[in-house]
Amino acid sequence: MSVFLTTLIGSITVFVLAIFLGFELISKVPPTLHTPLMSGANAISGITIVGALFLSNVQFNNGNPGVAAWLAFVALIMATINVVGGFMVTDRMLEMIAGKKRK
Repeated sequence: MSVFLTTLIGSITVFVLAIFLGFELISKVPPTLHTPLMSGANAISGITIVGALFLSNVQFNNGNPGVAAWLAFVALIMATINVVGGFMVTDRMLEMIAGKKRK
C-alpha cells in the first residue's frame, strides 16, 4: 500500500506541475504562433487516437470490456473532438488570412 500511495502522490505532483507549466508556456505564446501550435496539438491528439484505438481493440476482443477499455473509449472521443475542433479553427484562421490577401 505504501508503494501505491507514493506512486499516486508522485503522479499527482507531476500532473499539477504540468498544468502550471503548460499554462505558463501557452500564455506566453504570441498570437501569430497559435496556428502552428494548434497543429502540434492535433498531431499529439492523433497519436492519442491511435493509442486509444489499439487499447480498446485489445480490451474489447476478449468479450468483457474492463475499465481500461472504457477509459480508452473516453480518450478516443475526447481526442477526436480535439482534432476536429483544431482543424476547424485552423481552417477558419487560414481562410481569414487568405481573405486578406485577396482584397
